[in-house]
Formats: sequence, C-alpha cells, structure tokens
Amino acid sequence: MKNFAALFNAVDQTTKTTVKVAALAEYFTTAAEDDRLWTVALFSGRRPKRAVTTTRLREWASEASGVPLWLFEDSYAIVGDLAETIALVLPPVDSTDTGTLTSWINALRGLKKEDDTARKAFVLSAWQQLGGTERFLFNKLITGGFRIGISQKLMTRALSRASGRPEPEMAHRLMGNWHPDDVTWHSLIEAEDASADASRPYPFYLAYALEDGPEALGTPEDWRAEWKWDGIRGQLILRDGDYFVWSRGEELMTDRFPELARAADHLPPGTVLDGELLVWQPGAEFPSSFNALQARIGRKTVPKKLLKEAPVVLHAYDLLEWQGEDIRDRPFAERRALLEQAAADLPVDAPVRLSPQHQFTEWAELAVLRETAREAQAEGLMLKRADSPYLSGRKKGDWWKWKLDPLTIDAVMIYAQSGSGRRANLFTDFTFAVWNGNDLVPFTKAYSGLTDVEFRQITAWVRKNTQQRFGPVRQVTPHHVFEIAFEGIQPSPRHKSGVALRFPRMLRWRKDKPLQEANTLDDLKEMLRIYG
Repeated sequence: MKNFAALFNAVDQTTKTTVKVAALAEYFTTAAEDDRLWTVALFSGRRPKRAVTTTRLREWASEASGVPLWLFEDSYAIVGDLAETIALVLPPVDSTDTGTLTSWINALRGLKKEDDTARKAFVLSAWQQLGGTERFLFNKLITGGFRIGISQKLMTRALSRASGRPEPEMAHRLMGNWHPDDVTWHSLIEAEDASADASRPYPFYLAYALEDGPEALGTPEDWRAEWKWDGIRGQLILRDGDYFVWSRGEELMTDRFPELARAADHLPPGTVLDGELLVWQPGAEFPSSFNALQARIGRKTVPKKLLKEAPVVLHAYDLLEWQGEDIRDRPFAERRALLEQAAADLPVDAPVRLSPQHQFTEWAELAVLRETAREAQAEGLMLKRADSPYLSGRKKGDWWKWKLDPLTIDAVMIYAQSGSGRRANLFTDFTFAVWNGNDLVPFTKAYSGLTDVEFRQITAWVRKNTQQRFGPVRQVTPHHVFEIAFEGIQPSPRHKSGVALRFPRMLRWRKDKPLQEANTLDDLKEMLRIYG
C-alpha cells in the first residue's frame, strides 16, 4: 500500500501532465505485477464492489474518533467526500502496515462473507494500522469511489512509456470487459495476441464541437458531412460467430439489443462497425426521438412487446475492422467506400443500415441543411476530413460536430440544493419553474452553466432567502430568472408540467429580467408541439 500511496501523492500534488505520466510509468515498471494490474483496474473504473455500507462507516468513524454523529455528518456535508472526512476526523497514527495494494483489496473483498461484527473489527483495525495517505486510500477502496484525476488517456500514455508499445495499442488493450480476476499483467499489457478476446472493442474516436462555422476548415471538397444522430453511440462487433454491442462508455450492451444478432446473417465475421443505435419504426423516414430509445437503455433483458414497440437499428457510419483486419489507419474515404460495399446487399429489414452522407459543394449549402436537423431527429451535423484515420479519444482537427443552437426558455428558480466534492459548501443544484396562470410549475432541474463566482453569489442569496427546508433541499423566494438551454423536449406523464427536457443547463443568469417575464407552461407546450 505504501507504493500505491507514494504514486497517489506524486500525481495528486502536481498539475503537470509530464510529471504525472513519469510517476505512473515508473510505478508500472517497478511495482509488483498484481499491484500494477489492480492500479490500472482502479483508474479505469473497475473497482471492487462495496463491502460495507456508508451508513456503517459513518457510525464506526464517529465512534472511533469520538466525534458525535451529527457533527460528523455536518463535517461530511462540508468536505463532500466520505473517505476524506473519515481520514480527517480519525486520530492521526503512523502507518505500521506492510501489506500490498492487492492484499488489502483481497481482504476487503473477503468481507462480503462476514457479518457486521467482523467487518467492524477489520475496519477499525485497518484505521489503527494505516495513517496519512494510506488511510485515505483504504477509505476510497472501501467506499467504492476512486476518482483521483487520472484520465484514461494519461494512463494509456504512461503504460505506453513503461511497455514500449504504441499508445493506440495500449488504449485498445484496456477496452472491453476485463477484470483482474480474469487476466494477468502479461496477458493484458505484454502478450503479443492481446486482441484474442473476440468481444474487445476499439477506442472510440471523439469529435470536438465546432463553435464558429466550418469556413475555417478549408475547401468543402476535403470534407464529408452526415447527420449527428441523437441516439447511443455504439460499436457492433462480429467475431468468431458471435456478436457484441458496446457503448461509448465501455458498457457491454449486447443483451439489450438482441435484434442486432441478425447482422451476422448479412455481414462476414471480422467486421466491426461504428454507428448510432436508434429506434427506427419500419417504413419511417426518420428515427423516433431519443425518448423512445430510453425505454431500452435501462433494460438488461427486453420483452417481445418492447422489441416490437421500439425496434432498434444500428446506423453505421464507419468501418473499423474488415475481414478480421484493423483498418483504422486507412483514410476515412477508403473506410467509407468499404462500408458502402459491405452494406450494398443489406435487406430493408436488416438491423444495420448505412448512415447517409450529404452532398454539398459550398459551406452555405451545408448551413441551410443543418437548420433542418431537428426535423430528422438529429442534433446537427458531423464533419469528417476525407483523408482522416480513425484515432483514439478526442483529437482536434479532423472530426467536428456542428450542433444546432440549443432551445432556450426563461425560468424561475424555486428550489436549491448543495453540490458535492469541492462544491459541497455551495448551492449548485436548482429546480426551475414556469408560469401557469398565477402559479409557478416546476419543470426541470439544472446544475451546470454558471461560473464559480456566480455560484458563490447565488449561494449567499439562497442562505438569506430560504422559505422552507426539506432535508438538503431549500425552497427559496421566487425572484431570480435563468435562461435554461436544452437539446430536446418530450412529453412526460411523470412530471407535473407534463414535459421533460434533454440535457438542461443554465445558459445565463437573467439579472435583467423581472420575475413576471419568465416563460409560461403554454410556451413549453408549444415547443413540445414543434420539437417534441
């Protein structure tokens, strides 16, 4: 654990990427292999399941520290992180432990079989053995939260330096549904046949937002344009007689989209497609709204009724592997030509379709087309340079998303709630309402879009203008108007207003606008009629 704590301190105490990469690379070179493997797992979100509830941890920390539970809870609300709060309130000790990261993880996993008495004894003993950073990291392990500011890209770069292998290869090796119980350091990082896992996806290529129009990109003939669909980005993998569906967030979703199994009837093994999962009714010109897709997202298994009501297809816009060969280094135009060849004989009812490209000779033509995106249930346009390879992660230059301007509405803040982490002492989560006659009807929540200065200003106002408290939520005097931006609107019987917004956020604080001039519920319903 000491080595892992030293690594944490090295990366936590600097903002310089080069220093973080050097510290990680050194650790991946010198630490024990099982510790290296668990470190990669932890930093990529594969943490052990929580063995002790946070309620018990708070009670035991209160008892061990002599701090009353109510005071501990108040401290937790200010600090915003349970692991850090526990580490701060416990009496300081010098670390006497010589265990490794792996040994502590295995001990924590073993607690699942124990009763509360044994779990408490183990945790109290650990707190007595571990001090400083080691105690804090133990608390992180046991609470299940492990966000410490190391991105996948940074870790991939460090692994590349430590192993001598290219970064894109390292990024690919880390993809997929692996776990330290199922692999070794050698099989994951060093073995030559690291792609033997048939289900392993490729790292997704992510686009930057185009803010000021495409004119600065150069001549239009160097670019290809297609809809930026409003669905779920996914990869469909056909290998070894099976199929696999992965989301951009590295979630295996195969069981949620059983209709895609039929893709193997029309495409050869060794095919990997990048595209958008969309609900598309037979014979429809455009896909259904994202609201229709939401019914499928949370399902591990899908009943026949839902399969019929919300049929999903993959609109493929890139080909990453063809006939078992990784073709990501080839130009986009060449990959697209192969994709069109592969899709040429697909029947109308196939679960895979070719996402169309738009023909244009001038940027002005494309700008006119972009304005019709919402009619096609799209968010805007994707622009891809014809000679671009398929890269890993977010890279600037070759792929751009040219989204529509968001929809907006002016609303009144009526409830406020504290944030978490570094914003635990600020009110950052707000509920907004619109007018319905003389009443204010809540219709959405938002928690992003303001500056730190503005969050401090509104926090000071909330503390002075609280009408009632409902646990962590405060009802405030209706006074402030905010412009709320959002990407879409759909009907929702679960909400009192009857509508739900997609990706709501605060665009600006309308200090210039009086309360009475906020929008109405009729305005929302009219937007629903047009854009829903």
